[in-house]
Amino acid sequence: MARKKRTWLPHCYYHIVSRGNRRDPLFLNPQDFEAFFHILTQLHQKYPFEIASYCLMTNHFHLLLRSLDPDCSISKIMSLVNKRYANYYNTRYRLTGHVFEKRFYDQLVEGNVGMLKVSRYIHLNPVAANMVKKCEHYPWSSYSYYKYSTMPKPDFMNTDLLLNYYAGTDRERRALYCLSVEEKGREINSAEKEEGIFFTVD
Repeated sequence: MARKKRTWLPHCYYHIVSRGNRRDPLFLNPQDFEAFFHILTQLHQKYPFEIASYCLMTNHFHLLLRSLDPDCSISKIMSLVNKRYANYYNTRYRLTGHVFEKRFYDQLVEGNVGMLKVSRYIHLNPVAANMVKKCEHYPWSSYSYYKYSTMPKPDFMNTDLLLNYYAGTDRERRALYCLSVEEKGREINSAEKEEGIFFTVD
């Protein structure tokens, strides 16, 4: 049976989640994380897309992503991302077969509140998993690009969209965003997940 074709809206952000096959690790060492970022950078040079937030966990990753080209769907972008990373992974570890489990998950994110909630959730993944105490201690997420203005960010990152939801100077807006994440981190519970907004990967 043919798979149902995904529908998508250009210029709209989607929460993307992709998980390792059998929930196996996707990233075994820093070189794997860096290889994934290199793939994103390469693809961004050819396809116009932006990422507002990301977090690469051990066996899955989250992207808050949008395509800026009506002729280049998120399905095309993610198919290329996952295919290239799978090729890298299988070559590096001398494996064959599937690297990713099923197709990636995607959910349209609507409005300022929705964007902020999903971005917070993405950045809090390592804290919720007890991998770190603070978001900025985890090196494989985009949180530090929001917290520190001096942190050089890749071309595919767009932090302005979320920061512009707040008033004040650049420093004040960064502080307000980080405060909202930290406050949510202090009350990590299942409330937002029960609303059906987030895709959880255990």
